[in-house]
This record gives sequence, C-alpha cells and structure tokens, in this order.
Amino acid sequence: MTRTLVTRLALTSLDLSHFRSHKLTSLTFSGAPVAIFGANGVGKTNILEAISMLSPGRGLRRAAAEDLARAPDPVGWRIKAELTSLGRTHEVDTRAEPGTGRSVRIDGKTASQIALGRLLRMVWLVPVMDRLWVDGAAERRRFLDRVTLSFFPDHAEASIAYEKAMRDRNRLLKDQVRDASWYRALEGQMARHGAKVIASRQEAVDRLMAAQVEATSAFPQAELAIISNDDAPPEQSEDSLLDAFQDGRSRDMAAGRTLTGPHRADLHAIYAAKGVEAKLCSTGEQKALLISLVLANGRAIADEFGAAPLLLLDEVAAHLDADRRAALFDEICDMQAQAFMTGTGAELFEGLGARAQWFEVSDGDGASTVMETAP
Repeated sequence: MTRTLVTRLALTSLDLSHFRSHKLTSLTFSGAPVAIFGANGVGKTNILEAISMLSPGRGLRRAAAEDLARAPDPVGWRIKAELTSLGRTHEVDTRAEPGTGRSVRIDGKTASQIALGRLLRMVWLVPVMDRLWVDGAAERRRFLDRVTLSFFPDHAEASIAYEKAMRDRNRLLKDQVRDASWYRALEGQMARHGAKVIASRQEAVDRLMAAQVEATSAFPQAELAIISNDDAPPEQSEDSLLDAFQDGRSRDMAAGRTLTGPHRADLHAIYAAKGVEAKLCSTGEQKALLISLVLANGRAIADEFGAAPLLLLDEVAAHLDADRRAALFDEICDMQAQAFMTGTGAELFEGLGARAQWFEVSDGDGASTVMETAP
C-alpha cells in the first residue's frame, strides 16, 4: 500500500565533534534512505548511535554520557543536527562536557530530553536485538517501552515516576518497615503511573498488530500479547494495582522487593503463519519477525504522527537473502522513510541504487572518515 504523507520527517545535516571514533564529521542528507558501508570497527554504528541520541534516553547502545566522548581527548562530545519535522525546520544540539550530564537545546533554547520525543520519532534495530526472543523478559520490556515511547513521548515520564516510587517502596520493604502509613502515598503513585504505563504499552501493541494486518509484506506477521510474570490481576487499572500492592505487602516484604506491577511484564510473540512461539523459531525467522515489527512500528507512526519515523538499521542486510533485502528496501521507500542502514560492503545495498545516498566510512589517523559516494 502506497502512503501519501502531507509532511515528512528527515534529518538534513549531522555534525559530530569528539563523539566516539568521530573527531570531526559533517554530513548532509537529502531525506532519501542512507546506505553506510565500510569495514568492521571504522565507526559506522557510531553514526547511528549519534542519531539515536536525538531521541530521549541513552541511545541505541544505552551508554552513559561520559562513555560517548572520543578517547583519549580530554574534551566533551557534541552532536548538532538539522531536521525537518511536520513542515518545520529545527536545529537540535545535544552535548556533554567532562563530568557533566547530557544537555539538550532545540532551536537555541534549553529543552528536556522528552521534548525530543515530541519533535521527532525514530525506531531502531541493532544486532544485539537478534536475541530478543530468547533473552530475559527485561530485554523484551525495554523493546516494548521503546516502541511505546515512539507513539507516546510522555511514556518516559510515567515510567520514570513509577520506577522512582517503586525504588522508595522497595527500600521500606528491605528495612522491614511495617507502618502502613509509610506505604500509602508511594503505592498510590505506583498505581497511578503504573496504570498509565500499562495502558500505553497495550495501545502500542494494538497499533503494531493493526499495522501488520493492514500491510502486504515479505516479512512474517507476529501475534503479540503482553503477559505478566506475577499473579497480577487481569485488569491492571489504577484501583486494581493499588489493591495488589496493598494485599502483597507481606509477600513483598519477605522478598525484599515489589513482586507485582508493570515492571514484571513480558512481551509474548507467536510466528502467526506457523503458530510457533518466537523463542522456538529459527534464528532467521526470529530476525524476520523483528524486522516485521520495526516496519509495522514505522507504518503505525506514519499514520499517527503524519510522517514516517527515522529508521536506524544496523547491519540489517547481513543475514537477509537478496529477495528479502530487496523487499526491505522497497518497503522503506514505499513508507517514505529516511532509513540509515549500515553494512560491511556496498553490495549489500545494490537493490537501493539511486534511491539512496551512499557513504563509505574508513579509519584514518585514529579517527573515522566519511565520504559520500555514487551508488
């Protein structure tokens, strides 16, 4: 299905200063998909990580701000970008000086990280996610929360507020505090914010499912469900959560932590065509399911936001045959998405041809060098 969007979201320039392996890198983009190729270790993924830092959080590697600076330079790092979003042009600047946290400025004014989520949307797929269906529930929750954040920028606020109240409650539990008055306010906060987290996650899953059903794709559909690793009530409303926290105090005190709530959720997936749980599928099938969900996420955001999100796809073509690669490229172009894709060789992106910008990354004098090339 071809989509006609009134507006588009595109990164038009990216300047990196002392970020990872990039001492000084300046790139200009047309809004087309971007193919980035070069040998392992030359700094391709670092470009995608820099772009991911234009969203709330710690980026696709989840690195601390101090770990992003180019070693051994005793200076901070900076990312400056220009983008078009919903018909307007914006300048984003994010940086961290030695010993300080990350700061954000949008159009010259100090802004919160959460404001980035309202300005632009992005989704990513990185090789470490290939184990999503066989790793622990925490990784799938993190994936689910990134998807949810792509639809609801305020999901981060609710999640942070819930986690903070839960940490405070857990301290009381570990200290064996039995006075109910100490728990009431914290449990009220957990119930209020937790119900919002649960509702947003469920809405995000519903949107993914709808986007998969609507599309004709070469990638398999996944049946998704949010399940719980505890004895949580079937309807996790604010009231039911509050009751669960209050009723579970004795059990939680014995464990020294909160055993009920959205922090115990898990994302369950089934390969729809085969009726097989994702964790039991082959490695190739698991990868295809992941790509399917990323594409569905992009289509759903395009419908809701008015423009397809930025797609960050690290080494995405490496384990796909030529037909699947071609199908992926066609879907990206049909979605009108600016996708940034990395690979070790230019041949991996032959199916894109002139539809994409091409950049070759190399390592020279201990720093990454990026040069735009012809397809």
